[in-house]
Amino acid sequence: MTPSTPAARYPDAVTAGSVVARQLRAGLEYLSAGNIDEAIEAFQRGLAASSGDASTETLSELHSKLGNACMLRGDLGLAAENYKAALRLAPHLTFCWCNLGNAYLKSGMPAEAVTLYLQALTLNPGHWPSRTNLVQALMATQQHLLAKLLLEELVEERPQDASMHHQLGKLYFEVNELESALQCFARAIALNPLDSESIYWTGSIQQKMGEIDAAEAAYAQAAKIYPLIRRPATKLPAEFRIVTLFAPFAGNLPTDYLLKDTAYDIATLAVFASREYHTEALERDVQVVVNLISDADQADALLPLAADVADRFGKPTVNDPRKIQRTTRDAVAAALQGIPGCLVPKVLRQKAGTDLAAATLLAALAPASTVLVRPAGTHGGDDLEKLEGPEALAAALAQRTDTDRYFIEYIDYRSVDGYFRKYRFIFVNGEILPYHLAIADHWKVHHDSTDMADHPWMQREEEAFLNDPASVFGPSHYQVLREIRERVGLDYFGVDCALDRSGNLVMFEANASMLVHDQNEKFFYKAPFVHRIKSAFDDMLRKFAAAGISREDGAAIVTTVG
Repeated sequence: MTPSTPAARYPDAVTAGSVVARQLRAGLEYLSAGNIDEAIEAFQRGLAASSGDASTETLSELHSKLGNACMLRGDLGLAAENYKAALRLAPHLTFCWCNLGNAYLKSGMPAEAVTLYLQALTLNPGHWPSRTNLVQALMATQQHLLAKLLLEELVEERPQDASMHHQLGKLYFEVNELESALQCFARAIALNPLDSESIYWTGSIQQKMGEIDAAEAAYAQAAKIYPLIRRPATKLPAEFRIVTLFAPFAGNLPTDYLLKDTAYDIATLAVFASREYHTEALERDVQVVVNLISDADQADALLPLAADVADRFGKPTVNDPRKIQRTTRDAVAAALQGIPGCLVPKVLRQKAGTDLAAATLLAALAPASTVLVRPAGTHGGDDLEKLEGPEALAAALAQRTDTDRYFIEYIDYRSVDGYFRKYRFIFVNGEILPYHLAIADHWKVHHDSTDMADHPWMQREEEAFLNDPASVFGPSHYQVLREIRERVGLDYFGVDCALDRSGNLVMFEANASMLVHDQNEKFFYKAPFVHRIKSAFDDMLRKFAAAGISREDGAAIVTTVG
């Protein structure tokens, strides 16, 4: 009969070594077999039994291996404690400094991680893991020039390492050196023709550069090699697995922050209708489908296809594509009309290539004397114009456009002090969470284009709103927000709104495309509120995953044809 424990398989260890050594050996066996919890228990028993007969080397190894096991389980705090304990006993352990840096980097403290990687490199300047991980920490601290110099050095040392070229391509993309990024991904693909992720990146860059045909070909090629882009969880085992659907040629929910450093595995499937493609061997243990396709205008033709793909998994779906279809600006405006205390600007959609009479427009948006116009499928303020007076309106109507566009009633939302204030809430599985307050002296307000960084009073006001949104939005306003939540009906979306001088809530837009990010160095006070949104997002996925686990497995093969 096969012994049931590592110690049982080594009977001579009972007499040949101390309890500490036996537990160390048992922990290593468990760790090698992937039994993380058992390994942690064995290492902890070894440390608890340590006495004068245990060598410094053995104790430092127990702490360092316990740190490794905790990292795999996702317990970053306990991992860091044990790496520190190992280093107090053996400060010469290069790999331990590196692993401590990893724990800090995964904990969201990249600046501290940089210091630890540099300490490892003072002991061993050629330590490859410390150098490659230092690149990641430098990028996380926005030190892109140093990261690029280091990564170029690594590529020069290992020119046949496709992964290094891939990483350098991503870095060039980060600093908007798109041609250099393409060259790096091309080298990565030349070294590994089956590197579907580099091919996906190539398509993404080509799309950004306006080379649509080339981008489409790249996406199709990547899908044939491997339909899924995989991102493993930061802990082992992963809590659950999700599959995300995104549309390369349409608007998607920005997820650089929301899906960063997750406790669950992520598989991403590109959905595009211009090519026929076949996706095989999709995991049966996917628990949640997350639809990232968020712009109902840009993705109008793709959303039915995405709905079909989501259905075939047979699992709970976050932001069902059918619901996204109902979030065009005119559809949302119509759905939200009639909410007491809520002013929703009227919206008229003009089809591409059609004529629109001024009388028709003014009748639809009456009594508005000022009108906003923007192309359908756009966000932000670059393509948003304000039309005041009959001449400006006539000039706009005389333009023939090749895309649909929206004419929107303008509602003056200026505060009593003359400033314009735009509030953003993020709705996550029923929760209503504040994200930011943007303040400006002009009507077209976007947080990243204001001068709030130069005005402490604006920052104090935003921080006060984030800490206590109920001090600004009273019970009646929250009743409006809850009604908006019910009528929009998405699991995750954002709302931009304001309060006019009469206390009415003025709705600007509600959709699933709104950005949540953690790059708020000039507004450090936002960090806990942004993190709260990510935590709520993860909790929502856990809830959906629990429901998905209870269902029967979905189809193992999904075929979509454009």
